[in-house]
Amino acid sequence: MNVINVRRVPTFTAAMRLTKATAFAAALVSFAPAAVAGEPIEKKGTTPYVTHFIFRPLMSIDTAELGKATTLEAVGTTQNMKGEKMLDKMSARCVALNVASGDKKYIDGACVLADSDGDKIFSTFDTRDLDKAQPKMDCGTHIITGGTGKYKGITGSEPFACIAMPALAGSGDYFAMDIPHNTSWEIK
Repeated sequence: MNVINVRRVPTFTAAMRLTKATAFAAALVSFAPAAVAGEPIEKKGTTPYVTHFIFRPLMSIDTAELGKATTLEAVGTTQNMKGEKMLDKMSARCVALNVASGDKKYIDGACVLADSDGDKIFSTFDTRDLDKAQPKMDCGTHIITGGTGKYKGITGSEPFACIAMPALAGSGDYFAMDIPHNTSWEIK
């Protein structure tokens, strides 16, 4: 009876090394995101950031002599103005109602920001709510109402400005705006 010593068979030995290396790499990949995602973030701070938005009108009610109301979807990305991680490179999506009737002109809505881990921050906004202590943030205020994952328990206030960007090419009444925010936040 011939017994084969598997340790001396080159292809078997190479396959075992590959299997061990693959298992080790898989373990690293599975734990590395947890280590990065597990990095603690500050529990409180003030963060200036800009969201680069594209707005898309969804539906309008337009009665020329009485007023106009338009629902809008806005999508974009954030940029932390101090180069910090908080509120940087997040995707943003908002829905808003733009009302113009007589002397009433305002936009109200809600937004969600999502980071690369899928953790989210939710806020509402009102363009009639101005922070008089920050006159350059003259377009309205977001109120952070909560978050998921690393942002669970977040609250805060985000006075913002509105900077119109050049007209976009194409049809559909799309338009672009940069929205600088000066955010004070806390995670409890």
